[in-house]
Amino acid sequence: MQRLIFAFIAGGFFGAGLFVSGMTDTAKVQGWLDVFGNWDPTLAFVMGGAMIPMAIAWLFTKGRRPVVGGDFPPPPEPRLGRNLIVGSALFGAGWGLAGLCPGPSVASLSYGGWPHWVFFGAMLVGMFAAPHVRAQLDRAVPAE
Repeated sequence: MQRLIFAFIAGGFFGAGLFVSGMTDTAKVQGWLDVFGNWDPTLAFVMGGAMIPMAIAWLFTKGRRPVVGGDFPPPPEPRLGRNLIVGSALFGAGWGLAGLCPGPSVASLSYGGWPHWVFFGAMLVGMFAAPHVRAQLDRAVPAE
């Protein structure tokens, strides 16, 4: 139960941070991505404000366990592979077209209207289909 309470509190802070930072505003996100047009660089501060503390927090996880049990996830594979490149390209294309990524899409469901629900539904279909598509691709063209 303690783990669920911590998850609920952390999720609330995360959603509030997404809202306050403008990450749930599709126009603001697309303005960040429009580097050759009316570029809005303010989301760089949001990204830096997320990545820098997280990089520091990862330094403190060595030799420790989470307060509510379990283990910290292992560091990601440092090599660039097919899955990372294809996944990043698809994620970036979806982010650019819709102006949302998974976290902000959930945070904006209560006020974003039906387009956000359509995006969320399509995202869920993609998340459930991805392992099956990956398995098919791995059988057709094995990864190196």
